[in-house]
Amino acid sequence: METNDTEANDTEAIDTEDFQQALEQDGFTVQEGELAYFDLLRLLEEGVLPSAYGNNPTTKYVIYFVPPAPGYEVEEGINQITSTLGVSENTTPFWNLGPDEAVVFVGRTPPECRYFSYENFVIHRTIGNERRWIFATLADTLNNLVIKTEGTPDGQPGNPFNQTTIIIVTADRGIDQRIRDAAESAGYSNNTINTQVLPSVILNLGVENDSDTFASFIRPALFNDTQAGENYINNTTGTVFRITPNNTTELDPYDYPELRVRGTGQTEFDLMDDLEKLRTAILEKYSESNATELPTSQTVPIGTDAIQRGINVLGPANDAAYLWTANQTIFSPTPPFFDTSEYYPFLRDPEITLGNDSDEFIIVYGVNHAATGKATYSNFVIYGADAWNGVRAITDADFSGSAEEYLPGNPNAKYLYVYKLARNCSEDDQYCYEVPYGQGAYGIEMDQPLFIAWRLYMENATKTGPAYSEIVYDRAIKFDANDSGNMSS
Repeated sequence: METNDTEANDTEAIDTEDFQQALEQDGFTVQEGELAYFDLLRLLEEGVLPSAYGNNPTTKYVIYFVPPAPGYEVEEGINQITSTLGVSENTTPFWNLGPDEAVVFVGRTPPECRYFSYENFVIHRTIGNERRWIFATLADTLNNLVIKTEGTPDGQPGNPFNQTTIIIVTADRGIDQRIRDAAESAGYSNNTINTQVLPSVILNLGVENDSDTFASFIRPALFNDTQAGENYINNTTGTVFRITPNNTTELDPYDYPELRVRGTGQTEFDLMDDLEKLRTAILEKYSESNATELPTSQTVPIGTDAIQRGINVLGPANDAAYLWTANQTIFSPTPPFFDTSEYYPFLRDPEITLGNDSDEFIIVYGVNHAATGKATYSNFVIYGADAWNGVRAITDADFSGSAEEYLPGNPNAKYLYVYKLARNCSEDDQYCYEVPYGQGAYGIEMDQPLFIAWRLYMENATKTGPAYSEIVYDRAIKFDANDSGNMSS
């Protein structure tokens, strides 16, 4: 594969031949997979998936496409995904793994960006006779603050971007060590090798139909150089291998990995008075319209909650906190490729839509969590409530400074934001997004229910997601000229 350097236009091949040979000499079967942009909106638009599953438009997810275990075939129906995305049909984004196998990434990290991570999920789990879609986080991510690379050996501070790294996904200590030995014999330094544990104590490992299936995502966000980012997404510099021992091995499974702890004890609650002043200023500015203040709650529980309860949580990262305009958290057990329009009726009670009238719009406001230091980046996304298709993310880079006009002279205005969502933005609406319609999965129709969701990614102090107990929840108000509107407090 080739790499696109953010500092120069030259390219440099990453040769894995010696590594593969070392693995084969140690008695492994090595199968090469692929890396590709997992374009959820495209898969929804072309009818391959019934939902975009709450995609984050700030991130173009790169996913591992892994070959099936030796002697097995890719699950029926997966070829619709691989053919749509132009990936080899002998690979799958949702793969199972034996307790003595591994999936290994060898390549370069993303070019310079605000945040990136590598993360593993349980996708399907068989519970009784039912195969459910779980989409649950397994443990912590490998993010740009902790990953071991040539630029950050042993995870020390340095430059983690566009650096060579190896990531081993396995449940077994012995397999992990053998792969490390093969990598070192091929010239890779051990201080650039990472292990992501699949904790067998909570998983159903194996290659049979009732085994858990997994997915591995790379999540880069907010590239410094947009073109370098696009080059990376379209030609990710790396290779994925499935590694299977040829002979039976004695298992030595890892324990559940120690997690990074959320929270610093420092909160955002000193900004509550200023936030209330901002709310009052917003309501006064648009006092000629009816105002409906939308609820805010946590969107999803953590991944291990989903694994224990057998529910779907739509792939939350331990590195983030999630909020949305609903009055409760998602909770349903769901079948594979579930149709989101059949679930969570509270997203339509009351139903929120956005028409084309100039008096109809949504104001999103709150604390700028990046400015307070509670997040490396934060955003909000407008979604269609039926297909959970996120059409645009507004990030802290977009709304920084937007509260100043509402709170002139207030020194804390820099820690707050205000943003407008409408079908038509006027010329003086500097902080406004025109929500598209008539564009299929890439828009939201005027009669389609919608919701807003917020993400707060990674507190630098803890190298994981912020604690919900330390953040001030974001808010949204729907304004319209209809008699049905009402003021709530």
